[in-house]
Amino acid sequence: MTRSPASLLLICCLVSFACFLGSYLRIPVVPLYAAGLGATTAEVGAINAAFMLMAGLLAIPAGLVSDRVGRRTVVLGGLLIIAASSFLLYLSATPTAMIAVYLIFGIGLAAFSPAMMSYVADIAPPARLGRAYGMYTIAANVAMMLGPAAGGLLGTMLGLRAVFLVSGALTLLMVIVAGTCLPAAAARSGPQPGLRAACAELGRNRRFRACLLVTFGGCFGFGVFMTFLPLHLVALGMDAGHVGLVFAAQALANALSRIPFGRLSDRVAERSRLVAGGLCGLAAALALTGVCTGLPGMFACAALLGVSMGVAFTALAAMIADIVPRELRGMAMGGYNSCIYLGMAASATTLGAFMAVHGFTNGFLAAGAATLVVTVLFEGLCRRARVHPVP
Repeated sequence: MTRSPASLLLICCLVSFACFLGSYLRIPVVPLYAAGLGATTAEVGAINAAFMLMAGLLAIPAGLVSDRVGRRTVVLGGLLIIAASSFLLYLSATPTAMIAVYLIFGIGLAAFSPAMMSYVADIAPPARLGRAYGMYTIAANVAMMLGPAAGGLLGTMLGLRAVFLVSGALTLLMVIVAGTCLPAAAARSGPQPGLRAACAELGRNRRFRACLLVTFGGCFGFGVFMTFLPLHLVALGMDAGHVGLVFAAQALANALSRIPFGRLSDRVAERSRLVAGGLCGLAAALALTGVCTGLPGMFACAALLGVSMGVAFTALAAMIADIVPRELRGMAMGGYNSCIYLGMAASATTLGAFMAVHGFTNGFLAAGAATLVVTVLFEGLCRRARVHPVP
């Protein structure tokens, strides 16, 4: 049975939604379960750092593998590994074992994300790339928004360990859905470029280099918001409930902006302008978050940040898919995902020390300034690439 690009996109959205929902069910559960096993605060941090580091390091080679063996094969492998990590968490009896399992989870995520993003680009008509990524990323973002709340509820109702079984079963179901409903791509003819040749070709692409730079910089800024906003709000006298509402405002604005701005990115001559505009909004939101002291202002900052992320990163994913050769799309999306994870990890490790000395206000102002500098560099690189294209 031959499915239309629209129906294939809906299946990709369903698989992505379920995969990220299953993974994010574990967000509130893993720290509590690890603490119950005797984990220290540092060990809890190491568990989360393990999957970010592994996903960041392996996304590029996993994307390259998807260019060689096919997207569906790598998607299915990634889903199987992610599901296995949930079942292994259920069996874990020590914090060290949980760290090892989250390293495995990072391998699965490194395989799934670039391959699935490349699959979406492969099936979408070129004139609808922005809309396709708008739909795909809204599915992932809604899952990330709902997952922690659902995981906390399930943990209360069923017990912490049972959440791991639910997560694994949901992800395993998606192996069946993806394997049954997503067709394998036609075999590529002709010789495939080697790793060195592929890296060289992508390295010569100025706009792609600019995209990686701004992805890292944007996620560096976003990582500051995600990591340190709770501490900032508590220092201002707010409680955990206020923190959750502010995060919900960001997530809702982020998700709702994806489809309309994805459509807009298909109509503009240069997607880089939308990327730069969105990142300027992110820089402003970070700086304003540092100086705001009341809850209404924090809601406004969170909404601005969410819309800015939706504008910038929907256009950015479509831009990368559009500017690289199809046979290198998986590797390029691997680079994009690596910059996401490594950017967020870098902000958590560097800005924490800065804020400990200079305070949260100066830390958020510094993050906004850094994001603005990266945005200016991105626009300069893109302008140079338009004037002096690489033959």
